[in-house]
Parts: sequence; structure tokens; C-alpha cells
Amino acid sequence: MPKKILNKKEGESFESILKENWKERFLDSCEQDWKKKWFLDGEIGTVSHDPKGMTLTAGSEFKNDAHHMVLWTKDIFEGDLKIEYDYTRLDNARKCVNILYVQATGSGEHPYTYDIYESRALRKVPAMKEYFDKMNCYHISYAAFGNNDESVEQYIRARRYMPHQTGLKGSDLKPDYFPEGLFAHGEKHHLVFIKKERDIYVKVENDSQIYYCHMQNTALPPVQSGRIGLRHMFTRSAKYRNIQICNKG
Repeated sequence: MPKKILNKKEGESFESILKENWKERFLDSCEQDWKKKWFLDGEIGTVSHDPKGMTLTAGSEFKNDAHHMVLWTKDIFEGDLKIEYDYTRLDNARKCVNILYVQATGSGEHPYTYDIYESRALRKVPAMKEYFDKMNCYHISYAAFGNNDESVEQYIRARRYMPHQTGLKGSDLKPDYFPEGLFAHGEKHHLVFIKKERDIYVKVENDSQIYYCHMQNTALPPVQSGRIGLRHMFTRSAKYRNIQICNKG
């Protein structure tokens, strides 16, 4: 049975860009020691391996900022990027989010140096404000839910962090997407994210559907260089495999 394709117009743009000259700069099968290629924000979240991939497990306490975690690449990436990996959700949460951080740098305002590795001690408790208030980067949330009991609608959303300004206010890159039938517990998804100039493109594929998104940064400064991060808010857990990062050849 053919897969359902959602948001075909966005898909045409995505598949056209996918054919451009991308060159692999980073590859992690997620089968070996994560410390060779990554560093971790947070002292409670854990990273582990088995033959099926790398598991990130945030702490179990909802609303305890110490239970967040972010896994960062040691490498820094410049220019347009294509980031892809297999993602399998392991939690059953109906709150909180998973986030991909794209090209993160510190604000440059002391003590938040541009190199976020240098300021990692400030994020032993990886509260969200230490990121959206202190970093320049793109944020893409997925397998995501709100933090209140009234809404369990799933969304995919992009932001451009503007440090030392107004928090998350005004950071949204429109539009938001509200998929159905994605990110079920234990179901593998292949995720592809493309950052091209001021645009963010997303492709999510599972056994039954392909879902495309396209968000635009029309007003805020572009993001051009930095590290890639995988964030789990408290209570969230997932398995990753075959993480590849490419830029233009």
C-alpha cells in the first residue's frame, strides 16, 4: 500500500533541494561510545547504546529543570545544512518536547561566549532559559506537546532564538504544523531537516506516511554557524541511529 503524502507543495520544494550537492561532514552510527563525538548538558539525563542505536533518556521529574538534557556535537557546522537520522520514541508522555538545535552559538555577552562548549558548566542544570535567552540558533521541536493538561495536540514548530531580548516571544518561524499519526511509541521514523539560507525544511517518514514542513525566517537575523544539539525535556526518551550531517560540497 503506498504511503500517504502530506503537504505536497512543501514536499516538492524539499525534494528539489534534497537533490542539490550535499557532502557528508559528520556520521555517527550510534553504536559506539557517544563521548567521542558529543558532549552532554545536564547531570541527570543519560546516554546509552545497544545494537539498535543510541538512547537518550531525560530525567523523570516533570517541571524539574535539572531533568532536561541536551547532547551536542563536538564539531561545528557552517552554511546550509542537511541533518538526518532515525528516531524512535520510547516514552509515552503527553507533555513536553524533543528539539533539534541547529548551529547554536553563545550570545557573546559575558559569560556566554560564542563557543558553547566553553560555557557548558553554566548548563549543568539545562533550564530552557539558558538556551533561548543565551544562544543564537534555530530550534525545531517535534514529537512535541504542550506542558498543560488541557491540550495534547502534537505539533512541529521552528524558532530562531534571540538572546537577551524577550525570551520566546517573537521567535516563532511560521507556520506551525499539527500532524496526526506520527511519533507513536516504538515506531521508527526517518527525519530529515534542511536549513537553507533563511528557510527550514522538514521531512518525517514512517511506514504509513511522509509529512513535509517548510518554515521561514522572514525578519530575524540568519543563523550561519554552530553546533547541533538533541534536546529532551524532562520525561522524554528516544532512540537514535545513523545521524548524518551534510553541508554544501
